[in-house]
Amino acid sequence: MSSHLFYQTGTQRPTLAEARGIYMWDVEGKRYLDGSSGAMVCNIGHSNPNVLEAMRRQMDKSTFGYRLHFETEPSEQLAARVSSHAPEGLDKVFFVSGGSEAVESAIKLARQYAVVTGQESRWKVISRSPSYHGCTLGALALTGYDPLTRPFSPMFQAMPKIPAPTAYLDQRDPNDLATGHYYADLLEQKIQEEGPETVLAFIVEPIGGASTGALVPPAGYMERIREICDRYGILLIYDEVMTGGGRTGHFFAVDHWDARPDIITFSKGFAAGYSPLGAMIADNPIVDAVIDSGGFLHGFTYAGNPLACAAGLAVLEEIQSQDMISNARAMGALLKSEMQGLMKRYPFIGDVRGEGLLLAFELVAERETMRPLPKEKNAYLKLVDIAYSNGLIIYSRRTRNGLEGDHFLVCPPMIISREQIAEIMDLLTKSLDTFAKSETLSLNSA
Repeated sequence: MSSHLFYQTGTQRPTLAEARGIYMWDVEGKRYLDGSSGAMVCNIGHSNPNVLEAMRRQMDKSTFGYRLHFETEPSEQLAARVSSHAPEGLDKVFFVSGGSEAVESAIKLARQYAVVTGQESRWKVISRSPSYHGCTLGALALTGYDPLTRPFSPMFQAMPKIPAPTAYLDQRDPNDLATGHYYADLLEQKIQEEGPETVLAFIVEPIGGASTGALVPPAGYMERIREICDRYGILLIYDEVMTGGGRTGHFFAVDHWDARPDIITFSKGFAAGYSPLGAMIADNPIVDAVIDSGGFLHGFTYAGNPLACAAGLAVLEEIQSQDMISNARAMGALLKSEMQGLMKRYPFIGDVRGEGLLLAFELVAERETMRPLPKEKNAYLKLVDIAYSNGLIIYSRRTRNGLEGDHFLVCPPMIISREQIAEIMDLLTKSLDTFAKSETLSLNSA
């Protein structure tokens, strides 16, 4: 049947009938295990009855109240709840509907802060390559992923980039402080190259998302980044659109290090797929300076929507009441160990990485050198399709700036159990076996 809808590709998928917990069913009755939480969104699983009931209660009261006309109880309560999870001093919350909007908000707040504090020469936001910060033109200017940025590059002001800390590809020890300092010092070099007086901020995914496949920074990296930003008076922005909400084993990934940001962006697992919701969380002095100057020159129609905020509140309540963050740590450690065990059978798995339930594995032609599979094989698409046919949903991207390399995110909801991890591993093994056979890749004997 033809469709009037279109999205990123012309690929057709079955029609969704129902979703419960970590499972989804199509209209033909086939069951799928949601091994990627959608796009790393459905952190608490599908159709949580407590969240649905909270949304129903709010719908009986109001579904919309424009931020300039009314305060709403859900938005005020949610802002207080979110700020309580953020580092001390990051007490101001600006609601949006998604990650791209959160990133746009962060860089515009940073720029307006510079303007109102007499630092108008600062406008450059340094980011990393590979990276992904969103699909709007402002967010794309920060993104380091060639297939997504190249077609639109004439339409935006490209921002300076430094290499992401891919120690595993560069044959560097990620546990050595010298490795972390090596990659962090690339930021200082770029600041000096651009002119410190022109640099506004550095934006970083504390643990990599889709573009780098759950890349964990080497020891000492985040702390050194903070030091460098302080040295040059540059704002540090954490893009926690994917990591926020408990997936990495802390509510925010910032809590893995002693490296406080000035601004955090947050979405995806915030309302966990129950409603479009995101937020920017900012340091008090930044917001105070901007508001005192006449106000933030930015906004969205659905900012602080009471229904979305009611969903967000209910999601946070479920995360706490079910101790999902502890489960993400424990089940993440188990799943990571099981995925690392696959490397014995499949020599074409070159790396397994991540924290908590933000995990990924990467396929290579040769593990010793991390030489990628030929890009013409399109392994990042093929394995996803094979797994999907087996009833397992995983998420993939190109590892090396979007041009080649193949990594796969395995990020099930934070309610996952040991038995369900065993199910993931059975389906993943079955899929890898089929992939290896189709591509005539050798396997190691058991």
